[in-house]
Amino acid sequence: MRTLSDGTAIPVIDASVHIFFASNKDMRGFLREPFKSRGIPDAEMDWYGAPGGEYAKGTRGPDRGYPGSDPDVVGGQLFETRGVDVAILHPMTRGILPDRHLTTAVLAAHNEMMVSRWLDSGTYASRYRGTIRVNPEDIPGALREIRTWADHPGVVQIGVPLQSRDLYGKPQFWPLWEAAAEAGLPVAAHIESGESIGFPPTPSGHTRTYEQYLGFMSLNYVYHLMNMIAEGVFERLPSLRFVWADGGADLLTPFTWRMDTFGRPHLEQTPWSPRMPSDYLPGHVFFVQGSLDGPGDTEFAAEWLGFTGKEDMVMFGSSYPHWHCGDVDGLPSTITARQREKLCWRNASRLYGIDIAAELVTE
Repeated sequence: MRTLSDGTAIPVIDASVHIFFASNKDMRGFLREPFKSRGIPDAEMDWYGAPGGEYAKGTRGPDRGYPGSDPDVVGGQLFETRGVDVAILHPMTRGILPDRHLTTAVLAAHNEMMVSRWLDSGTYASRYRGTIRVNPEDIPGALREIRTWADHPGVVQIGVPLQSRDLYGKPQFWPLWEAAAEAGLPVAAHIESGESIGFPPTPSGHTRTYEQYLGFMSLNYVYHLMNMIAEGVFERLPSLRFVWADGGADLLTPFTWRMDTFGRPHLEQTPWSPRMPSDYLPGHVFFVQGSLDGPGDTEFAAEWLGFTGKEDMVMFGSSYPHWHCGDVDGLPSTITARQREKLCWRNASRLYGIDIAAELVTE
């Protein structure tokens, strides 16, 4: 339970907490041959370095372990200091490597580490929920990971990189989305910490600065989402839920207006997706709202959040331990009390099936 600056108390589900191995040596301890002795890019191989450092101060683990790598340090800062009740963990990796088998092995190591180290043991295990990472370029390997972990009570989500070499509505990905829907697990697309062999962050190529990269990268959700709607993914899979985990909900409304402009006139081109594009958003599409998302503390923030039903799609996420990790006190002061509840916990509780104790909830 978090007490806000205005004195009100509210439950908090943090929908975006990034976890890492403590070191490359630590990661290799979870790998098996022939991958354990392979060359693997370091976790710090970002194309764009944040000015002043990528991570917030005080987030390193013991013995200079990588930020976000120690369950007790993370739990103490989230649950004891920040007033978070439940945290959704998202293991961060190196994107799509050239060897799809190596990529799958690295992701499997992250999944095993998260479950054994965070979900099944430790002081805060009951307050963590996990995202299992899968490789969309290795469908058999991805399905194997889903079968391995889908029934674990702490696993609530499947994670894929926002950077990809094909749009996620294309048929080669359908078996993966079908498996996610069958397992009852949402799919979260998140920017990776290393670009690897994904396409450039913008349709015009690589940006020059970190600020441009961070500003444009989240917009890749637009291309994926438009393609998924046009290809009829949500029509075919009514129970599929997709989370755009790096923000961008603040831009959903104008892009939806544009999609709907051609929704009906071009229906003959997409008979397998017969409804207006905006009709496929409710219940299918969710966003993590971070500290970089607008419109900020403005008088029209509540009205903008209400447009296109965004208030039912957004979930607070701190992006801990990154430098821009946010806090619920940073949400616009002008949004309604009901919108604040949806952002802080109700939407995430509904999506992930997390039961917030009745004594924490003020109706």
